[in-house]
Formats: sequence, structure tokens, C-alpha cells
Amino acid sequence: MEESQDSLSNCSAKEPFALQVLGDSMEPEFPDGCIIILEPSEQCVHGMYIMALVEGVRWFRQYLQDEQGERLVALNDLYPEIPLQDLDWKPEAIAIQRNIKREVKHYNY
Repeated sequence: MEESQDSLSNCSAKEPFALQVLGDSMEPEFPDGCIIILEPSEQCVHGMYIMALVEGVRWFRQYLQDEQGERLVALNDLYPEIPLQDLDWKPEAIAIQRNIKREVKHYNY
């Protein structure tokens, strides 16, 4: 039985993948140049570090949901929050690991 190209791409779309953090918006937890491992997910909960697609732009931020509403927050206070109310957005992946110069930290939510 042959698998179609679509089923192969669907399978690989569910595998964890690595990205390099560029910039200082998520410092000090995720400094510029560190490697993060992301696991595809269409769901997130308060406090998770996520990659989200917001109005066609991808962001790596901490997802917060509380009395102030849903928002994406940079850990570096120099960057503004992204309030998600009335925006077209969706979570795409959650951070499960960080690697800084071979020092690995795992995130268990």
C-alpha cells in the first residue's frame, strides 16, 4: 500500500521541530541564539511558551489568559503585549525544550 504525499506531510507536521531564537524579546528565559524545540499543538493554556500565528504573522511568546484577557507577552518588558481579543489567531506549537550552549531545560506543562 502506497502512502500519498499528503499523508506523509500530515504525519511530519505533528513532529517536534527546532528553531533558533533571534532577538532579545524573550530574554532572559530564551536568549538570542538559543535553540528551542517546539511541538505542534493547536491548543495552549495559561503560562505556556508558544508559537502563534496572529493576523498572518508568527510570534514566539508566553500565552497568558486571566482577568486581563488572552494575550501574548514578551518576557523582555521593552516589547508590548499582543492582546488577542478580536484578532485572527491560533496557536501552532508549544515550547518543550530550550538549549543554551548545550545546557538543556525541558518544559512540562
